[in-house]
Amino acid sequence: MDISVIIPLYNEAESLPELSAWIARVMQENAFSYEVLMVDDGSTDDSWAVVKSLAGADSHVHGISFRRNYGKSAALFCGFAKAEGDVVITMDADLQDSPDEIPALVSKIREEGYDVVSGWKQHRQDNPLTKNLPSKLYNATARRITGIKLHDMNCGLKAYRKEVVKDIEVYGEMHRYIPYLAKNAGYGKIGEIPVHHQKRKYGKSKFGMNRFVNGFLDLLSLWFLSTFGRKPMHFFGYTGIFMFLVGFVMTVWIIVAKLVHQAQGIRYRAVTDQPLFYLALLAVVLGVMLFLAGFIGEMIARSGSERNKYNIKERF
Repeated sequence: MDISVIIPLYNEAESLPELSAWIARVMQENAFSYEVLMVDDGSTDDSWAVVKSLAGADSHVHGISFRRNYGKSAALFCGFAKAEGDVVITMDADLQDSPDEIPALVSKIREEGYDVVSGWKQHRQDNPLTKNLPSKLYNATARRITGIKLHDMNCGLKAYRKEVVKDIEVYGEMHRYIPYLAKNAGYGKIGEIPVHHQKRKYGKSKFGMNRFVNGFLDLLSLWFLSTFGRKPMHFFGYTGIFMFLVGFVMTVWIIVAKLVHQAQGIRYRAVTDQPLFYLALLAVVLGVMLFLAGFIGEMIARSGSERNKYNIKERF
């Protein structure tokens, strides 16, 4: 099979028939063999009934329905597990992503050898204050931390080589960082193409401003896990040793200063009367605690079931 199109959806009953017909037209025009996997993330409207109706009329359409809302990452995880196409396309169900972009995305994967190709909404049809500006700041931060030069990391319209989606695990709210997950799994050829972004035709957006704060926190978590997940002592140990040394040096300084002043007959405050003493004590305690945290983390990492799990490219 050429293509699997995965569509996570939540309360998008009105847009699904139009989207399904649009995808079918594009696939027929390009002679692609394909499947459409619609993952209903616990919708409270008639979305699942519409999906079943579409599947009954078109054998290419398949559906998965969650009993409650788990989030976009869960929907993509289940879609990735079921996908059988050589190229996997993800897109949103709100008609803001155009299926006409699919041939160009597939071409980048097949002909240019990319592992992941992300859409880039150069001209967003969203509120410039509440969506466009925060999105620019978010993407600038993501580029800085991940090292992946994408203008629109969170664009829902993406294409993947099949091997990529089978080798990564999407969880929590990590769907925003699938290119980074792919990079950490060893798939480094990641590109982008400009795509057309349309105004929402039905309903309203399911995402608020809090997604940018959550997205930043998720990015920090992912960076930490990918950098120190298998070697926690390298972070906690170094940080703990640094804090301990800072506290130790401060303590020595206080004691030496007191002895020097006493030798010279100069009046000097008691060590316990100085704020610096308590800061030094705090630094020493924090240093020991961080070092022990790294030691415990190292033992957990070494006893983990995936400690020797590696993605092998080829073997013979």
